[in-house]
Amino acid sequence: MSTPAVAPRYLEIGKKVAGKPSLVFLHGIGGRASGWDGVMQRCASNGWHCLAWDMPGYGDSPSVKPYDFAHLARALGDMLEAAHINSSVLIGHSMGGMVAQQYMADSGVGVRAQVLIATTAAFGNGTGEFQQRFLSQRLAPLERGETLLQIAQKLVPSMLTPLASSEVRQAAVDSMGSIAPEAYRDALNALVLFDQRGALNRITIPTLCLAAELDVTAPPQVMSRMSEKISTASYVCLPGANHLLPFEQPEQLAQIVLNFLEEKLKDE
Repeated sequence: MSTPAVAPRYLEIGKKVAGKPSLVFLHGIGGRASGWDGVMQRCASNGWHCLAWDMPGYGDSPSVKPYDFAHLARALGDMLEAAHINSSVLIGHSMGGMVAQQYMADSGVGVRAQVLIATTAAFGNGTGEFQQRFLSQRLAPLERGETLLQIAQKLVPSMLTPLASSEVRQAAVDSMGSIAPEAYRDALNALVLFDQRGALNRITIPTLCLAAELDVTAPPQVMSRMSEKISTASYVCLPGANHLLPFEQPEQLAQIVLNFLEEKLKDE
């Protein structure tokens, strides 16, 4: 049985502009709304209204049951309705990019463009072996009694470049370390079942597939192949970037997004 709809919590900056869509930022499995702060500040200073959610189960956002992408996409719709957003650009990083794809496949109401960052259209090779091995490896520390903060301290450095500052590193660790263990479990179990490959050729809105050059979590070649299956997609690979580019390269990321929006929405 599904839980009643309760809109996720979100951060909001910038003013709504008539006829201009709001930018809606969706974080990854180790993220929080606050992880988009640098990107949102830059976009808001360029005249865009910005929202960033705490995914269901994260922060103060109520969870959903069952915890799957269909219900995450439905929660996104509930948040957009609660925030009175009827025109949007979805900007999803990693798992957030998967939520964006699910929302587009299920309804896509009001979405005028999307930016898919360091993500994929399906998790694993389809046989189940990779998914189960990944799930076992990620859950093992929790089973041993480690906290999310301890897990983050080990995992986060591999998703940043060697040039990441101590402040950036700490912010990413603190973000992941703040997640409730049950929410992290739920997200991992949902992640390994994600598959929207069949919906890529039905996407008709402007789409930017943005990869990070050094990313082994969502490798550039994976995102390049995904972009080839979306007729309206552009592909960009950010040099010298790793998976957690919203934390480490917010200015560069924001500029790429702003350039994309200027090009694709200027005539609307």
